Amino acid sequence: MVGISVDSPERNSAMIEKLELPFPILSDPDRSAAIGPFGVIDEKDERNIARHATVIIGPDGTEVFRFESRDFADRLPEDAVIAAVGALGLEPTSQAAPQLGVSEPGPKAMPVDQMAPYFRGARFAVVALSRRYPELGDDAAAYVEELGRYAENAVELFRRKRARAQDAD
Repeated sequence: MVGISVDSPERNSAMIEKLELPFPILSDPDRSAAIGPFGVIDEKDERNIARHATVIIGPDGTEVFRFESRDFADRLPEDAVIAAVGALGLEPTSQAAPQLGVSEPGPKAMPVDQMAPYFRGARFAVVALSRRYPELGDDAAAYVEELGRYAENAVELFRRKRARAQDAD
């Protein structure tokens, strides 16, 4: 499993380190190595980014699953990705933790201790907007659920980091 981003290797290393991701994030700043070939260039975004997508490549190198987000807030739930991989019927494997290079967080990188409150605030904002605009329906409900998972994971990440820091003292 890998992630692919337009960000620099240094920013990707910082993201892996901060979020304790168990997979590498590859850098494709000009969108020519993977983002373009997989057809996920976001032509509407002037920042030169990719649309969020989940693509599963089978053992024979063919694409067996694809989910492309409509926008940054449209994400496939983790259990749906696990189910799609499980449907391949492959034996479980493991991969080594990513080897980090130089880490350089971006200037707007959010500290871990601010992530849970941010996600909770965003969740409440979506709830409020969905009450004003009931036509948001399923999309709002899915985003509220996603933001709840993000907040829970951020709390757990913060606790793990704090416990390690206390153990080191």
